[in-house]
Amino acid sequence: MTINQKAVDAIRILSADGVQKANSGHPGLPLGAAPMAYQLWAHELKHNPKNPDWLNRDRFVLSAGHGSMLIYSLLHLFGYGVTLDDLKSFRQWGSKTPGHPEYGHTVGIETTTGPLGAGMTNAVGMAMAESHLAATFNEPGFPVIDHHTFVIAGDGCMMEGLASEAMSLAGTLALGKLIVLYDSNRITIEGKTDIAFTENVKQRFEAYGFQTLDVKDGTDLNAIAFAIQAAKADASRPTLIEIHTNIGQGSPREGSASAHGEPLGAENIAKLRENLGWTNSEPFFVDEEIYAHYQTCAKKGEKAEKSWNTLFADYCVAYPEKAKLWKTYFEETDWSFLDDEAFWTFDAKPQATRNVSGELINRIKDKVPNLFAGSADLAPSTKTEIKGVGFFSKDNRLGKNIHFGVRENAMAGIGNGIRLHGGLISFVATFFVFADNMKPMIRLSSIMNLPLIYVLTHDSIGVGEDGPTHEPIEQLTMLRAQPNVTVFRPADARETAAGWAVALTAKDAPTVLVLTRQNLPQLEGSGKDAFKGGYILSKAQGVPQGILMASGSEVFLAIDAQKKLHEEGIEVNVVSMPSFELFKKQPQAYQDEVLPKSLRKRVAIEAAADLSWHQFVGLDGKCIGLNRFGASAPGEVLFEKFGFTVQNVVDTFKSL
Repeated sequence: MTINQKAVDAIRILSADGVQKANSGHPGLPLGAAPMAYQLWAHELKHNPKNPDWLNRDRFVLSAGHGSMLIYSLLHLFGYGVTLDDLKSFRQWGSKTPGHPEYGHTVGIETTTGPLGAGMTNAVGMAMAESHLAATFNEPGFPVIDHHTFVIAGDGCMMEGLASEAMSLAGTLALGKLIVLYDSNRITIEGKTDIAFTENVKQRFEAYGFQTLDVKDGTDLNAIAFAIQAAKADASRPTLIEIHTNIGQGSPREGSASAHGEPLGAENIAKLRENLGWTNSEPFFVDEEIYAHYQTCAKKGEKAEKSWNTLFADYCVAYPEKAKLWKTYFEETDWSFLDDEAFWTFDAKPQATRNVSGELINRIKDKVPNLFAGSADLAPSTKTEIKGVGFFSKDNRLGKNIHFGVRENAMAGIGNGIRLHGGLISFVATFFVFADNMKPMIRLSSIMNLPLIYVLTHDSIGVGEDGPTHEPIEQLTMLRAQPNVTVFRPADARETAAGWAVALTAKDAPTVLVLTRQNLPQLEGSGKDAFKGGYILSKAQGVPQGILMASGSEVFLAIDAQKKLHEEGIEVNVVSMPSFELFKKQPQAYQDEVLPKSLRKRVAIEAAADLSWHQFVGLDGKCIGLNRFGASAPGEVLFEKFGFTVQNVVDTFKSL
């Protein structure tokens, strides 16, 4: 048996043993995909286990994240710090080896995967980032940004519409350094794929603009190597390599659905060892010859990084201005401009917060040159075009605007990939109601602590004539319920500036900026206090008897109601609450100052579902919200019909 075959079988044995010890997991994919994974990592992937964050490494994404023992075994064998004890702790509390790979939790994991197809969108974002950065920094003789993005995806990934969205865009953009290894084992949980999936995947990818290659025998290392090298040779197109494998290879369950998602059992693992010719029956045992081979393979990555370090040092001498720009991209951004008065100064005229946001984006662009962002075919409506910097395309890699097309979910996943790659700050934009389409990827942003910015406009029934399909009602509550996301719905221009400042400087959570289509007045007293998420925007003229609180477009309504109540001898404070999450992070003393426990008469006003407001209004308060879908009519008519009027706010407060 060759050392290469022993190395492949080591992946299989460790994976099967890990799932068996946990009594939970997916052994089928690692057993079948071990040859392609080994050939890639040992001989084709540019990576250095001694420096997992080396900037010019190739990126690897296991989109079929249920097969996580595959990548954990690789990380162990290559010396990334995943120990045998970690493999033995697969899927256990506090382990480095959770059920699906988690970015930031385990060294060497490039992205959190598990929801099928999501990893493919991340890979497209990584490949776009590489291409854009290469165009920005590379000079003749100095390819300082030059790496590939590899994905292992399965049949489930190929069925998800999300993956189709992303791959369609990858082909349109001709991302030649994106290489997808398709683990075509023809099995899913319910049985053979032909019960629900009979399409020709290669022809689909050819239609997208991919080079497509075929490896008939997924155990043929030479054929896999040849295909990967052919993929690298075609820089004009992304590549799909369909590799035909048998799920559960070598086990008695080979080729069956039962190999997919349950432990093989001690008897079957013993038979697996026998079939592979693996003579040691001790679980998790790998002999020193195999470890030594993996360390020899890993040394190639050390040499590659050392060579790159020399190249980069010479580059910095030859191109000092580029070296200075490099620091802006890859080191800490100077955010001091966010304190400049110019950033916070706007015309006094009423403006839609989407328009203000567009103005801010173009104030930011010169201070933050590594903006790389776009919209799902809605830049004219979301006001998110970065002026004067062009659009990223196969013919213009320097463009900073991205045409994502009508692909909201893939757009968000690609945005995650751009942030994961490093070096770029990104936002993605669409209408707020389409947060529904993006929710799975927003959730992954939160899980990965990624500060991707979501610019979501047309935030309420103010959309008007487009009707209930386009009028967000429950979306604010949906996102506020999600852990580790900052939802920010500003009431005017200065609050919008605060929202952008929060979003740009965030380090470990995404920010969702929720913006209006309709014009809003500029409010006296708004501004940097919005950083706290909630603040007293307008104090009562006398002793307050209660509180009116609102977010976004309903804040000015609360101000007008405060004036009318004052005329009737009733004094209230008005609290603007652009971000529940930021407010709840403030010291309790501050929260009690804004919402004193003694003021039990409280009315919350928001043109959306009111569920999330009850935590603030208490048992004695009331909400003026919208717990039904909207309607098709001019926005001002809808606000009146649904009770968002000064008189209704006044009457509601007086009814407490």
